Amino acid sequence: MNWDWDYAWEVLPDIVGEGLRITLEVTVFASLVAYVLGLALALLRRSPFAVVRWIVWGFIEFVRSTPLIVQVFFMFFVLPNIGITLDPVPTGVLTIGLHYATYTAEVYRAGIEAVPKGQWEAATALSLPRGRTWTKVILPQAIPRVLPALGNYSISLLKETPILLTIGVLDIVGAAYQEGSAAFRYVEPITIAGVLFLILSYTSSLLVRRLERRVARSN
Repeated sequence: MNWDWDYAWEVLPDIVGEGLRITLEVTVFASLVAYVLGLALALLRRSPFAVVRWIVWGFIEFVRSTPLIVQVFFMFFVLPNIGITLDPVPTGVLTIGLHYATYTAEVYRAGIEAVPKGQWEAATALSLPRGRTWTKVILPQAIPRVLPALGNYSISLLKETPILLTIGVLDIVGAAYQEGSAAFRYVEPITIAGVLFLILSYTSSLLVRRLERRVARSN
């Protein structure tokens, strides 16, 4: 099938407009869920209560060991049976965010463990409350160390958004598929979607590399 530039220019505004907006919206909000919930899970894994540590560990391992698409289907098709109904986009944000939170939790844990033991001992010697030790001593040192890794997970998360087409979310790929279905011509819209993802991923990777260099200089 020959490439049709007229058709490509015709479908481009719809793919770039609505599709790009949905993709960026899901990526940004799911990343925020992953960052915040991941930090909470990392802190809970250091709970003084063994039962809490085991429950959190089991949850993380369960989520990481099951396919994301199964989790999406569960959130969208199963939860309504117990009275929890969400629209497709919020479902995608929460499911992808929760999935990646289990990965960012391990990143945070590594960053926390990389803080020198002397910092903990100094906080103890100064009789700092536990909350103040975390917020003023440990986390300010741990989080900058893991920012590049978190950025890489955001790039991976971005590339997971097309899976939400299965529940009717028209991201870049969904919008491209819709345009292709209307005209029974898929070469141009799917190619445009691929190029857009390439641009977004490559631009994001450049920003992450720049962040890595900045963090390295600050250390």
